Amino acid sequence: MLTHVRSGMRRRWVTFVGSFVALALGVGLMAATGLALAATFGAPERGPERFAAAPVVVRATDHLRVDTPTGTRSKPLRHPGPVRAPIADRLAALGRTVEDRTFPADVTAPSTGPDARVGHPWPVAAAAPYRLTSGRPPAAPGEVVVTTGPGGDRLRTGDRVRVRTPAGNGLRTVVGTVAGRGFEDAVFFTRDEAARISPAIDALVVHADATAVRRALGPDSGMDVLTGHDRRRADPDPDRDARALVSVNALLGTAAGITLFVSAAVVASTFSFAVAARRREFGLLRTVGATPGQLRRAVCAEAVVIGVLASAAGAWLGARAAPLLVGRMAEAGLAPPGFALGDASWPLHTAFWTGVSVATAAALVSCHRAGRTAPTEALREAAVDSRVMPVSRWATALLVLLAGVGLPALALAVDPGDLLGRKSYVTRPMLLIVGCALLAPVLVRPVARLLTWPPARLPGATGVLVRENTAAGVRRTAAVAAPVLITVALAATLTGTVATLEEARATEARTATTADFVVTPGPRGRPPAPAFVEAARSVEGAVVSVSRSTAVTVLEEDTALVTSEARAVDPVRLAAVSDLPVTAGRLADLDDDAIVVNEEWLTTRVGDRVTVWLGDGRRTSLRIAAVLATGTGDNGVYVTPRNAGGASVDRIDIKVAEGADRRAVAAALHTAGAATDTRVTTRAAWLAANGPGPDDPTRTGLRMILGIALLCTATALANTLVMATSDRVRDLAVLRLAGATTAQVLRLVAAEAVVAVGVGAALGGGVAAVNLLVVRGALALLGVTSGIVVPWGTLGLVVAAAALLAALAAVLPASLALRTRPVELAGARE
Repeated sequence: MLTHVRSGMRRRWVTFVGSFVALALGVGLMAATGLALAATFGAPERGPERFAAAPVVVRATDHLRVDTPTGTRSKPLRHPGPVRAPIADRLAALGRTVEDRTFPADVTAPSTGPDARVGHPWPVAAAAPYRLTSGRPPAAPGEVVVTTGPGGDRLRTGDRVRVRTPAGNGLRTVVGTVAGRGFEDAVFFTRDEAARISPAIDALVVHADATAVRRALGPDSGMDVLTGHDRRRADPDPDRDARALVSVNALLGTAAGITLFVSAAVVASTFSFAVAARRREFGLLRTVGATPGQLRRAVCAEAVVIGVLASAAGAWLGARAAPLLVGRMAEAGLAPPGFALGDASWPLHTAFWTGVSVATAAALVSCHRAGRTAPTEALREAAVDSRVMPVSRWATALLVLLAGVGLPALALAVDPGDLLGRKSYVTRPMLLIVGCALLAPVLVRPVARLLTWPPARLPGATGVLVRENTAAGVRRTAAVAAPVLITVALAATLTGTVATLEEARATEARTATTADFVVTPGPRGRPPAPAFVEAARSVEGAVVSVSRSTAVTVLEEDTALVTSEARAVDPVRLAAVSDLPVTAGRLADLDDDAIVVNEEWLTTRVGDRVTVWLGDGRRTSLRIAAVLATGTGDNGVYVTPRNAGGASVDRIDIKVAEGADRRAVAAALHTAGAATDTRVTTRAAWLAANGPGPDDPTRTGLRMILGIALLCTATALANTLVMATSDRVRDLAVLRLAGATTAQVLRLVAAEAVVAVGVGAALGGGVAAVNLLVVRGALALLGVTSGIVVPWGTLGLVVAAAALLAALAAVLPASLALRTRPVELAGARE
């Protein structure tokens, strides 16, 4: 048996090389994504930055903790409170204390544009520690110390700069510089001026024993005492790496899953076609006495040999490719700067054994068919495929299709919003894709006849031959169409769903926002200046609505804390600048004792009271004044400014009053914006600026995933077509002997390959259409009226690339084979 396996692999080396490459590539991609995925399980360890030299840091707790029957639940607070003055006074009795205040302080030098920085009082600089590199500390209100870059040439001692703070703009003199520490660009003021600009104490450095500090505060002070590594929690955005790695984890998990799915489908299709192409060989072996069990063992032995060798090669490739993948993700902004591979080896073992298992499983399915080969198959000379679908495949395909259609239908009836989540629209198409791929041998013939009907009516024999050869070689056509089906279905579903959801969100924003002008934080993330708010309110004919971004948290079913995004608004002015999708109640009933919720909340009956925790951790009971449609999930919660939890104004909507001069209002607003360094945009410009861009992380991640799928498809196409063409050399020779020129034969081969790609594209398009219709139905049930966005450009590129590769993979081996005299090829036997 081993002798037969070795001789068979030598004789049909083209088939086995193609299977080896397809499996090795799939295992390599799984290993690379798995190694990168393993690196996301722990955020890079960073030590304290802002308070690295501080012995003890006291700040308001930044987490909400609620006791429930199943234990204590915790959620981050959106707006932790300040350190209250009585607490600061109490701690001052224990030892020296230093107050920290943090606020925006944008610096504009005569030779540079605005530079986004943060302000602090000078005494707290020692907590980092910052050390003077030139000049002296600030001693008067108009003096500042600034951080400088590695070159130290941006700002110098003696420069006169304009500094914008929440208290206004003003000229100040740089009296000293300190070397930057990498985590912030800072401006240091005198202690008294910093207190005037930002009265609230954000943190307190205490030079005393931590135990004494905790004893002085007591258990219910609402303060956290931070020492050692915990001082990291007082740094600016300490969880930024962990949040970034959550997105990276989701992206790589999706990529690994799709890689496994596509690779398994490609390898299974390759093995199935290889076994089908060897039916004459198996028939001859049956004629000379081989038993079905011997054939099955031979096929399994070949698969195991290929699986082990290809999986080992793939694991080696994956280990070499993983650093490149990680580096590229960091360059593209998909991962934090410190993202790097760890020392985990389990992804290599997982990829290796997955590759072996996939190859073995594909062989087990294929060898069952090989064992059923009858001795009469040795007499088969034609390449016509009959009975290409066994009963077991029919049953499996129908069950998978039923699940692929039934599960979305159930979700539409129970929870349409669940269909819009990334996990759902990434995994849901898999069932339909598998079902259609299983039915490909049955679907290929009618679709191919439909696609080849116009060319068959043209003069000449090429169109007719393409039509008949495609219909006769169903297995060959199905093997080529299957990877194209998978890639086109994934490309159209993923990019189409993302584009459709983006269009739905844009439609919601256009409908909900009726303001003529919108002011939001600019590229530097700075909130609108308070001076601009006052100036805008004084403009005749302008209706100004200011709002704040905050959050509210509820305890659902006494088990889970759920935080919802919220906006704090003036309900009277809100009606003038927005048109929200209210399904029950009235926005006008919103007051300090009320809340507006959406339909995702457990309690949605107008008039009922709900217990919520505000952004600063305060617990309160609010009455439901109105309920909004769920939509795409952007219809959040609305409260009044009193319940904003300390949030500052971060958006201003301005409506031109009826009968007012729009040009005069616009001119006055732009004048006020120029005076306060505030950018005023029109509604159309704001909508365009807040839409997705070409470098959006979601789009970049999708391009990476589709690139992986396309790479697998390219390998499968080249592999299948090289195998198929090498098995058709006698057919091509017969055409040459019948009078066809070499160019005509090559055009025929290329046309057949392109038609097979077209069949796969048509089937994949059908799968994608079903999935996009499901998304459209979910949006309609959620009250969103927007159309389906079909990514024609992406689909065109995918299909064109597949067609070009298929044509080349078919023509090149055919042209090499036709160099031999047609008479010799026609007389050749397997």
